[in-house]
Amino acid sequence: LWNGSFPFYPGANPCFPFDTSWAIIISVFLSLLATFIVILPGIRGRGRLFWFLRVVMGLFVGAVVLTIQFTRDWETGWVTANTSYKSFSRALVNADIGLHIGLAGVNITLVGNPVNQVNETINYNEHFAWSFNADYDHSYDEGLQKGLPNPILYVAEKFTTQSPCSVHKQYRISGHYASLTLWMAFCTWLISILLFSMPILLYGGYMLLLTAALMLFSLLFFFTARNTLKCPIQFGSASLTTDYGGSFWLTLATGLLCLLLGLGVITLNSMQPEKLKLVFNLDEGKGEK
Repeated sequence: LWNGSFPFYPGANPCFPFDTSWAIIISVFLSLLATFIVILPGIRGRGRLFWFLRVVMGLFVGAVVLTIQFTRDWETGWVTANTSYKSFSRALVNADIGLHIGLAGVNITLVGNPVNQVNETINYNEHFAWSFNADYDHSYDEGLQKGLPNPILYVAEKFTTQSPCSVHKQYRISGHYASLTLWMAFCTWLISILLFSMPILLYGGYMLLLTAALMLFSLLFFFTARNTLKCPIQFGSASLTTDYGGSFWLTLATGLLCLLLGLGVITLNSMQPEKLKLVFNLDEGKGEK
C-alpha cells in the first residue's frame, strides 16, 4: 500500500465521456423544426395546422430512427449490493451496479453509496463494444490491464466470447441486423417524405408501412438475443436482472405510429380522397389516388 491505495491501479476513472452522436442528431432536427416554424406564418388558412403536424411527425420519426442507432439503453438493469471493490483487497463497498445494453455494445456503471469510499471516488461508466469493427475481448483485456473494479470486470466477463454464458454471438449478430434494418427504415422514411412532397400520396403511405415493418423487425432481432439463456449475474444475495429499456419502447411506439399513419393515408386515399387532399393542402386535380 502507498498512502492507503494500491499503486498498480490508476485513479478512479471519470464518468464515461458524453456520447454526442444523439445530441448532434437531435440538434440538427430541432434546427430544421425551427426553420419550418419560421416559415409557418406564410401558410394561409387551416392548412397551416395540417402542414405543421406533418412536419413535426416527419421530423420526429426521422430523429428517432437515427438516434436509437447510438443509444445504449435497449436493455437495462440495476442492482444495489455490497461487493468487493478491487483484486487483492478485502475491502467491501456498497454500490449501485448498472448494465446498459445497446446495439453496438454494453455499458457497465458502478456508483458508490456514498460515492467516496475506501479513499476513492467510485463513479465508473465503462463501454465495451461488440460491433463488427470492434474487438470486445480486446476491450475486456484492456479493462483488466487498467485494473477496473471487480464488479465491472465480473459483468463484462459474462459477455466475452470465451464465457460459458454464450451470449456474445447472439447479442452481436442481433445488434448488427437490428441496426441494418433501422438504416433501411431511415431510407424508406426519406423516400416517404419525398413521395409526400411530390405529391404521390398512396406510395408515400406504402413507404410509411414499410418503415413501420422495418422498425418492428429490428425489435424482433433484438428480442431473439434478449431471450437467449443467460448466466445469472449475482452479487452475494443480490441479482442483477435486466429488462427492455427506453430505446426499445421508443422504437416500438414509433413503429406503431408509422403503421397507423401509413394505414390512415392508404384508407383515406381509397375511401375519402378529398379529405386526404385537405390534410396535404392539395387543390383538386393534384395528388395521386
